[in-house]
Amino acid sequence: MRHALLRAARRLGTRSAVTAVTTALAVAAPFPAVAVSGPERLSSLVDPLIGSANGGNTFPGATLPQGMIAWSPTSTAGDQTSTGAANGYAYNTTRIRGLSLTHVNGAGCHPGAAGDVPVMPFAGGITSSPSADTKDAVYAANFSHADEKAVPGRYTLGLASGASADLAVSRRAGVADFSFPADRPASLLFRVSNSLNGSEDAHIDIDAAHRKVTGWVLTGAFCGRRANGGTNNRKSYYRLHFSATFDRAFATTGTWHDGTLSPGSTTASGGEGYATGADRAGRGSGGWVGFDTASDNDVHMRLGISYVSLAGAEANLRHEIPARASVADVAAAGARAWDRELSTVRAEGGSAARRTAFYTALYHSLMQPNLISDTDGRYRGMDQAVHRPARGQRAQYSNFSGWDQYRAQVQLLALLRPTVAGDFAQSLYNFARQNGGVWDRWVHISGATHVMTGDPSAATLATFYAMGVRNFDYRGAYASLVRQATVPTPDDLSDAGCPGQCEGQRPNLAQYLVSHYAPQDACHCWGGAAETLEDAVADFSLAQWARRLGRDEDAKVFTDRAAYWRNVFNPATGYVQARKLDGAWVTPFNPASDLGFAQGTSATYTWMVPHDVQGLADAMGGRSAAATRLDGFFHNPDGSWSVRDPLRYDPTNEPGIHAPWLYNALGQPWKTQATVRRIIDTVYGTGPAGLPGNDDLGTMSAWYVFSALGIYPQTPGSATLLLGAPVFPKATVERPGRADLVITAPEADDTHVHIGAVRRDGHLVNRSWLTPAETRGGGRLDFTLTTAPDTDWATGDLPE
Repeated sequence: MRHALLRAARRLGTRSAVTAVTTALAVAAPFPAVAVSGPERLSSLVDPLIGSANGGNTFPGATLPQGMIAWSPTSTAGDQTSTGAANGYAYNTTRIRGLSLTHVNGAGCHPGAAGDVPVMPFAGGITSSPSADTKDAVYAANFSHADEKAVPGRYTLGLASGASADLAVSRRAGVADFSFPADRPASLLFRVSNSLNGSEDAHIDIDAAHRKVTGWVLTGAFCGRRANGGTNNRKSYYRLHFSATFDRAFATTGTWHDGTLSPGSTTASGGEGYATGADRAGRGSGGWVGFDTASDNDVHMRLGISYVSLAGAEANLRHEIPARASVADVAAAGARAWDRELSTVRAEGGSAARRTAFYTALYHSLMQPNLISDTDGRYRGMDQAVHRPARGQRAQYSNFSGWDQYRAQVQLLALLRPTVAGDFAQSLYNFARQNGGVWDRWVHISGATHVMTGDPSAATLATFYAMGVRNFDYRGAYASLVRQATVPTPDDLSDAGCPGQCEGQRPNLAQYLVSHYAPQDACHCWGGAAETLEDAVADFSLAQWARRLGRDEDAKVFTDRAAYWRNVFNPATGYVQARKLDGAWVTPFNPASDLGFAQGTSATYTWMVPHDVQGLADAMGGRSAAATRLDGFFHNPDGSWSVRDPLRYDPTNEPGIHAPWLYNALGQPWKTQATVRRIIDTVYGTGPAGLPGNDDLGTMSAWYVFSALGIYPQTPGSATLLLGAPVFPKATVERPGRADLVITAPEADDTHVHIGAVRRDGHLVNRSWLTPAETRGGGRLDFTLTTAPDTDWATGDLPE
């Protein structure tokens, strides 16, 4: 029996092939080449399995920075209409029904999104319809983690059936070697209809003469099956096309539709719908190709995908992967692509575990946004028409988990990849113009999903602009976002999709502008108190952007609106609380309740005023009183640390992730230093459970990257960075077109967690933040760390 890798090496394991693939990837790359210094391969420090347990919802499969393709397993727990976990993979579920071509990193809905076209290497006879195998009892296989290997850009898996898969990808295409036991029938199943959320329709064509399989799936419905999204969101909004070619002839072919198996057939169609369980079980379509393993037990496949057309999928494959490239060639080029991406931050020192946690977090942070445009620039817009990028835009991106990402991930993207950030900003603006001027808060591929609450696009683009990103139509985008924040629309009064996916992006805006808060009984939103806080942050961001653009009148209007958070702060309870239209507080009130909030409690949301911490402190009785309350947010009454208590800090979700850094604004930065390090050391780590919760398209990982570097964004809409204690003796943050940011902390270790002094370019800094000019300008930050807190350093107020 020959192993697939040996056959691949025979095909073309040459230096010229590796060079050709590397060149193809460089042409397709949405960023300039960056030299990798030193002998260390940063990609070798990444463990893609981190976050695949404990609700992190990451996936381990092959993908590249901002890649379109993400080739990874779809697991099964015995229900073909569901998966082992959100986004298709759960470390503790060791049975799969295919290797799907698309995935989303860390989204919190189960089963998430995408997971399109599972391709299953099957050892055995095809005697019944795989769609009729509703319990995944036949056309699925167990595996052991001992037979699984995941590295950036490559994924290898051996199945208990004796079949195995070795996958490697470019940005829009991939190659695979499949091996089969020689004594059993060998087939590849293409489950074209079996996306994670189901499908409206799907199609497959098998061309035996040209050893080719092509097809598409029409799908969408992100989060559409969850209770708080409802049937309103069970809709299609993208079509994924694929084209796969093989190095050998097919011995058998066949297709299926629902329960009907058609051996010898070469075409089939049919979707599954968007229901679940018995309402969907047994539906769907697909096809298979079989191979003679008597003398040759492995198969090489080349595959391209496109959201535009079959021709686009085939062009993407031709453009990105040379015709004779092996899996090893493509994997080597992919590792180089990840080395370039990860080298934007060069951390020195630290333990092996710390470096793995850090570079895996950076890896997860920079997976997105994701390309949806083909190599010729064409993409499918939110109006479902085919478009080309705007003038000066290099690529169209999507997958915007706005409510999550605006708090940390977009700041990291702007810091490390400003050109990608600008193209992403333009992409979101393009979508808004194709969507009647509406900036959807959670964009998936070319669809508006409406997931979560608030207006995160305003915060995101204002943040990009504040951090120096200029390669987008910022004047047009600003004007469009101002219209969304000031002009009511009919969707603002819709309850469709509520509470989790309300259609109005500024729910009941007309009433909000009168009441100056979102009334719980008339908000048409997930929760009135949360909506008010989210809109206040968005309006603050617009105010900052307006000021930078010289729009002083707008700046005043939005600055006043940014203070509306005060209207949901109840002085009698000391907490943010939902209010009714008549002004009365919603009762009975419990700070551990989520009434009026979205995925969080009043105790958590009360701290979600990052743009006005001094005002919040005043409302709580002053900075000292607020700091004492914050102590109680992180500690039990006996002084022990508290995690995941409804009344205290929850590191698993976004509304409170900035809270550990609030001590800087309250004049007690030594507590930020201790609290952040405690979180880094206890809720983050290595291994599958190394993330505290949903990675949410790199947000939780971005929190770790910033915190490990000893810097963190103060508030959306600003470039101010708060200062904490770095965990590495030295880190160099590469700034394209600007001076690098070099951070040194020679004493950094597990015990030196406090700041004794900071110098910037040799000058003492007695404040706990970097100004926007310093953030944009780079330079050198030298930290002196101590084992004991310095209660005199940087105790002044933060800038307003």
